[in-house]
Amino acid sequence: MGSQHSTSAHPSCKQKKEDDREDLLAEREQEEAIAQFPYVEFTGRDSITCLTCQGTGYIPTEQVNELVALIPHSDQRLRPQRTKQYVLLSILLCLLASGLVVFFLFPHSVLVDDDGIKVVKVTFNKEESLVILAITATLKIRNSNFYPVAVTSLSSQIQYMNTVVNFTGKAEMGGPFSYVYFFCTLPDILVHNIVIFMRTSVKISYIGHMTQSSLETHHYVDCGANSTAV
Repeated sequence: MGSQHSTSAHPSCKQKKEDDREDLLAEREQEEAIAQFPYVEFTGRDSITCLTCQGTGYIPTEQVNELVALIPHSDQRLRPQRTKQYVLLSILLCLLASGLVVFFLFPHSVLVDDDGIKVVKVTFNKEESLVILAITATLKIRNSNFYPVAVTSLSSQIQYMNTVVNFTGKAEMGGPFSYVYFFCTLPDILVHNIVIFMRTSVKISYIGHMTQSSLETHHYVDCGANSTAV
């Protein structure tokens, strides 16, 4: 009896390496062949000529630092998320800042109030039957603004019995008011009160804005107390 031996045809490892090397060389030759062909601009219905290279396929070296990358309009980088929210938030912040600026810089009222008479000094002139009143009146100025104000001028008009006695100075009552002298020096009266009328005008300046406030007050003055005779 005889035996028959059969061997299967399997490629050896050496043959496989040679085939891979040939494939790699073929790919390189194909790339070199493609590289030898010049750049061709295909113009047609669905394409336009590149404005950067004018269809040449390359750009001059001196223009490298002058050009930027071309990004397709459909690129997501050109469509940042929450754009509307950011724009709306910016508008709201601008409106809030404008409102605060208007609120803090818009001129508010400056109120002038009377704070009463603090000091009254009375001087009698017996020879001329004069009563000289030195009155210290106090004004209270309330500033509602968020910045300081300046008082540019202050004037006061003093009246007694509807007659102007003086302007921002010592009030002298004599002549037609000589009876006031006798009233203030009468020892039988404990309190020698007379009524004087004061009209005060105050001019106030702030941020290029000028305003004027007027104040009219009546005061009771004891012309017999704290007096001296000359």
